Amino acid sequence: MPTPPSAPRRPVTVVRHGETFVDDFAWLRDRSDPATEAYLGAENRYAAELLAPTAALQETLYREMLGRIKETDLSVPIRRDGYWYYSRTEEGKQYSIYCRRRGSMTEGAEEVLVDLNRLGEGKAFIALGDFAPSDSARFLAYSTDDTGYRQYTLVVRDLDTGEHLDLRRERVTSVAWTTDDRELHYTVEDEVTKRSHQLWRLRFGDANDELVYQEDDEAFSVHVARTRSRKWLVLHSASHTTSESRVRPTTSGAGEWRLLLPRAPEIEYDVDHHGESFYIRINDTGRNFRVVRAPTSDVRPGTFVEVLPHRDEVMLESVECFATFFVATERDLGVPGLLVQPLDGRPPHRIEFPEPVRDVQMHSNPEWAVERIRIAYQSLVTPSSVFEYDTATRERVLLKQQEVLGGYDPVRYVSERLSAVASDGTAIPISLVRRRDLTFDGTAPCLLEGYGAYGYPFPIAFSSNRLSLLERGFVVAIAHVRGGGEMGKAWHDAGRMSRKMHTFTDFIAATEELVRRGVAARGRIAIEGASAGGLLMGAVTNLRPELFRAVVSLVPFVDVLNTMSDATLPLTVGEYEEWGNPAIREQFGWMRAYCPYTNLREGIYPAILVRTSLNDSQVMFWEPAKYVARLRLLDRGDAPVLLLTNMGAGHGGASGRYDHLREIATDYAFIITATTGAGDAFRRPPTVTPP
Repeated sequence: MPTPPSAPRRPVTVVRHGETFVDDFAWLRDRSDPATEAYLGAENRYAAELLAPTAALQETLYREMLGRIKETDLSVPIRRDGYWYYSRTEEGKQYSIYCRRRGSMTEGAEEVLVDLNRLGEGKAFIALGDFAPSDSARFLAYSTDDTGYRQYTLVVRDLDTGEHLDLRRERVTSVAWTTDDRELHYTVEDEVTKRSHQLWRLRFGDANDELVYQEDDEAFSVHVARTRSRKWLVLHSASHTTSESRVRPTTSGAGEWRLLLPRAPEIEYDVDHHGESFYIRINDTGRNFRVVRAPTSDVRPGTFVEVLPHRDEVMLESVECFATFFVATERDLGVPGLLVQPLDGRPPHRIEFPEPVRDVQMHSNPEWAVERIRIAYQSLVTPSSVFEYDTATRERVLLKQQEVLGGYDPVRYVSERLSAVASDGTAIPISLVRRRDLTFDGTAPCLLEGYGAYGYPFPIAFSSNRLSLLERGFVVAIAHVRGGGEMGKAWHDAGRMSRKMHTFTDFIAATEELVRRGVAARGRIAIEGASAGGLLMGAVTNLRPELFRAVVSLVPFVDVLNTMSDATLPLTVGEYEEWGNPAIREQFGWMRAYCPYTNLREGIYPAILVRTSLNDSQVMFWEPAKYVARLRLLDRGDAPVLLLTNMGAGHGGASGRYDHLREIATDYAFIITATTGAGDAFRRPPTVTPP
C-alpha cells in the first residue's frame, strides 16, 4: 500500500482571547512556496494510488452516467425582442454554445453568439458570467472567467458585424443596458476582498467611464439590474441581513440615482416595477417578508399599500411583475410553489403540482406583455422540466424535459419526506429517494447530504448521475438542517451565529433517525457536503465519527477560526453576520466550539475524501489542505484520508461537463467501495509522524 504524504510541520503560535493556538500548517497559505505545490502534488499522487483498485469501477460509473446524457442537445429557446435565444451542446465538446435565431426557430438562420469551446481552447477552465443583449439586439455584453477564481472579464460584441468592440473591463460582477444602447452600467469587485463594491457607467464615445457609486461598508455588496418593464435600473446593495435599493430611469443621461428606502438593521427588501408603482418585497413586519406597493414618486412606509401579507409559515422568496399580473415564489412549510396574482382585480391562484417533494421556480421570462410564463420544475424522480403556463386559462404545456437515455422509468423510484427530532424537539425534514422495490429493513447503504447555511434551501434536484447509486441499492437522502432556508428566515436564524451548533446536531439527529427507521444500515452511511456543507461534514465527523463510514467533503470551509480572523481574505467581513466576528470574545466562542480544523482530536475517523481547487476564491485551497495534513497526525484508524486538488479550477470544480463527470465517478467509486463491504481495498498503513 502507498504511504500517505506527511506535510512538514512549521509551528505558528497565536493567542486569541487568552487561548494559545499552534498551527503547524499555516505555511500552506503560501502558494509561492515550492513546498506547497509539492505537497498538493504528493497528495494527488497518493490519492490516485490508493484509488487505483477502483479504476474499473470509476470507468463503469463514468460510462453509465455519460450513457444517460443526450450529448447533442438544445435548451428551451427564450423569446426576446424578435429573437429566440438558446444554448446547445455537441457530442464530444465540453461546453455549451450560445446562439439565437431571428423570427422563429425554423426559419431564422442560426447566429453563434458565444462558443465556450472556442474560448476555452488551451485552457483548463472556462465559465460564462453575464450574458446581456441590448434592447436593439445589436450588441451583446458578456463576461467570462478562465481561471476558476470567479474573476470575470467583460467584453461587448457588435452582432451586426460579428466583431468585438475595443473595450475590456475586469472584475465585472453584473451589467445592465440603457434602452437606447448608449450606456452600459456595470459593477466591479475589490481586487483584494472580491467584494462587489463599485458601480460604473460606460458611455459609448466617451474616453473614460464614470464611477457612479461606491459602497464603503465592507459588509455590503452591490448588484445592478433592470426591471422587466425596462423602465428602471436598480442598484441593489445588501449584506447578509440588511439591504437597500437605488433606482433611475433606463434612458441614457436620465439623472441621478435615487435611494428608495434607507438601510435599517435586519430589514431586507427588493423592488420590481409596474405602471406607476414599485412592488416591494420587504421583511419590515415579519421575518418571512410581505409585498407592498408604493408610488414610484414617493416610496416610504406611509405610502405602502399591502398586497400580500406576512405569514409565519410561508417564506416569500421573490416577486416578479408582468404587464397584467405578478408571480410570487413561496415556500409553504418548506415546499416551494408559485402564486399568480392578477392586477385587474381577479383573485389570485396557486399553480398546482403533484409531488410534495419537489423544486419549482420561475424559468427565464424576459418579456413584459405576456399571458404565458415559463416554469422550471423537477423532483428527486422527475427530470428537470420546463413548462409553459397560461395564467388566464391555467393550462400547462410541457416544453422540454431532460432526456435520460437508457430507458429511465420514474415509476421504479419513489421520493419521500421523513422527519427527525432534534435534541430541542424541533422536527428536521429529510427528503429521500430510493428504488421502489427497496424495503426499509436496515441493510441498505445510504448517502446523506446537507448544507445548512446562508438561508439557502438545499435544492430538491433530479440527477441522472444519482441513478448509479440507486441502482446499486443505495438510499440517497437530504437533511434539511437549520441554517438553511427550507422553513423560512426563522430556520436560517436558528442555525447561524450563536445557534450554529443546531446545524450539526440536526444532521446527527437525521442520521440516527434513518438508522432507527431501518432506512439506512448503521456502518454503511456515507455523507457529502460542499463549501459550507463541507464545514458541516467536518463538524459532524468531529462530533460523531463512529456514525459515518465515508465522508466526501467538497471545497470545505473547515478552517473557520483562522479564516474569519483575517479580514483581508475574500468575503470575510461580510460573513460576520453568518458566523460571527472572532475579534469579539463571545462570538469567538461560538466558532471555537465547532471549527473543524481547531477541533480535530486524536481518534478513529471514517474514510474521508476531500476535494479542493487551486483557484478557489470562496474557500481557499489551503483550508482543506491544512485540514487533511492535521487529520493525518491525529487519525488512529486505518481508513483512508484523501486530498484531491484540481490545479486548474475554482469553487465548482472542473468546468467541462466530461471532466466534471469524471470527478463524480471518482467520488461515487469511493462511496460505493467504502460502504458496500469492499472497504478493505482502502486500508492503509499507519502514518509516520516526522520528527
